[in-house]
Amino acid sequence: MKGRFIKAVYVPIDMHTRSNRCLPMVLYVVGRKLRPDAVDRNRIRRLMKEAYRHEKPAARRCAQRLAGEKDRKLCIAFIFTGRGKKLPSPERFRDEIRTLLTGIAASGYQ
Repeated sequence: MKGRFIKAVYVPIDMHTRSNRCLPMVLYVVGRKLRPDAVDRNRIRRLMKEAYRHEKPAARRCAQRLAGEKDRKLCIAFIFTGRGKKLPSPERFRDEIRTLLTGIAASGYQ
């Protein structure tokens, strides 16, 4: 799924043991070529984590829908792709994460 400045890559993986499937495993990626300054990369990661924290109910619905009754866990990678010099606001990050999670839940990947 691709948003305005974040791309989400997701896959439900099979788990051999019963685990907490209610929340997905999440990875946050900000490329060094895109943002060479470590301070900027860390700030973007923090903004994505905070946006995800606020949207956990949507993430929970998304994980439950895609995991089903099987021993599966949803894995999501949020990849920052914004190229502008100015960072988006925290509200825009939250809107983007919400939109991506809604799209993932509606995708029907089984």
